[in-house]
Amino acid sequence: MALPNAVVKRLLAEHGGGLRVSGSAVTKAVEAAEDYIARLARAAQASADGDKRKTIMDGDIDKARASLG
Repeated sequence: MALPNAVVKRLLAEHGGGLRVSGSAVTKAVEAAEDYIARLARAAQASADGDKRKTIMDGDIDKARASLG
């Protein structure tokens, strides 16, 4: 499942000072965001597994974000 290009483009424009965003930049940003989310999910899963849970909780996401930087 891919992140919607329109959402990523809107976020880039909003947080990029209102600059226009090229199609190729949106594609690269989608790839980067999906990569980060995949790494975040793996780190959160490891945290949940360590606590012997089958559910990723918000604390797992917090720990994963801290570990990823």
